[in-house]
Amino acid sequence: MAGEPPILFDAVEAAAGLPPLTLAVPPHHSVAILGDESVGVGRLGGYVLGLELPRTGRVRVFGTAIAELPPRDRLAFRRRLGYLPAGDGLVHNLSLRDNVALPLRFGSTASAADIDGRVNVMLAHAGLDRAADLRPAQATDEQRRRAALARAMAFDPALLVLEHPFDGVASRTAAELLELARGGEVEAGGRRTILLMGPELPDRIARRVEAVYRLTREGLMTPERV
Repeated sequence: MAGEPPILFDAVEAAAGLPPLTLAVPPHHSVAILGDESVGVGRLGGYVLGLELPRTGRVRVFGTAIAELPPRDRLAFRRRLGYLPAGDGLVHNLSLRDNVALPLRFGSTASAADIDGRVNVMLAHAGLDRAADLRPAQATDEQRRRAALARAMAFDPALLVLEHPFDGVASRTAAELLELARGGEVEAGGRRTILLMGPELPDRIARRVEAVYRLTREGLMTPERV
């Protein structure tokens, strides 16, 4: 629906028995929702991606309830989004390079040469030139996190959904990864809209995002000072 925000949580129950939450994520903003698993923060990404339906309410992404689309349309729509799951989700028998290339090889009609060129650029931006041929088990936590973020940006999405994006990395690296995710600046904020989720957020990151909320055990979204 025209004019709707990139993400709209409309009376969504994040966890059983908790009051529903309503929140709009504005375009070009980086917004963090903090909380532990008991309050359902870990489910919010799945709702946004249409991987599951909330018990109550609806989640709309660019005006569309993805979970309500037919399967083929749902998969096509998800290419407009980038997703970094908790724990990185890398395929361990593939190199970091092949992990980054995976969405492009299976989800685009680009030629092999074009995909290789795109992947090389992404690896360079993510600082993985020298680690590209390592498998995840051979890479550091930081290198795996960089590769997972680069893979999430394979289709240059307008929206990124990041779960625990800064686990295992230093604060300075976390700040660098956030800038990579934002994709540069426009007048309204970052070029991309970003939803970050996790239990906590490094202070250095909290100062760089437009809004930080905490989902409490009472089910309330309370703005935190940034």
